[in-house]
Amino acid sequence: MPYEPAPPGPRRPNVTHRNLSPSWADRLSEFAHPGWGRTVIVRRILAAGLTALAVLLLVRGNPDFDRSPVVVAVRDLEPGRALTDEDVDLAEWESGTLPEGVVTAVADVAGRTLAGPVRAGEPLTDVRVLGPRLAAVAADVEDARIVPIRLADPAVTELLREGDRVDVLTVDSQTPVNPDRQPGATVLATRAAVVLVTPSANGRDQRERVVMLALPAPEAITVAAASLTNAITVTFH
Repeated sequence: MPYEPAPPGPRRPNVTHRNLSPSWADRLSEFAHPGWGRTVIVRRILAAGLTALAVLLLVRGNPDFDRSPVVVAVRDLEPGRALTDEDVDLAEWESGTLPEGVVTAVADVAGRTLAGPVRAGEPLTDVRVLGPRLAAVAADVEDARIVPIRLADPAVTELLREGDRVDVLTVDSQTPVNPDRQPGATVLATRAAVVLVTPSANGRDQRERVVMLALPAPEAITVAAASLTNAITVTFH
């Protein structure tokens, strides 16, 4: 009788046994390839978290995006101009972008003199107009004053620019200091800060141009008094 092999038995299902002590690599692999159900759950959790964060930000607000009224120039303005209501207006700016000392009321600059040029749309600060704050910053002392003077030589006025540092001198023609009987020079103040040189208007005598100097209060008084009777000049630093 010929040999016949026994028929095969039923196939056993391929069962994968879960490792009862999975390694970190196994856990990361499961997290990186989640099932459809787990993916839906993760998405819902993320969506709920983002919604809660948006609500929290809405309730708290962001101070950087709060807006405040500030005074801005409505046109290009030249130095030496006395500001009027037609020169400035209020505009809303983000609070986080405002410079220090920004002016928030038109009345605070009405009639004040600009110490430098201002572009249209530029916010005005307390050091852009002649006043105590500009004097203190320019002279680098709290007790400072701004003194207007006219120089004996108009050509020197043409050379001055805002921000220059100068010494202020006067000449006493009654007090000769050498055998040649040349008048002596007296230094009235040192390192005065030029904050404004009035512009040269058409038809204006160059000798009428005024130089504004920021000085500590005692020196400012000395310069102001001497300018009433003596010729004044400056030397550059």
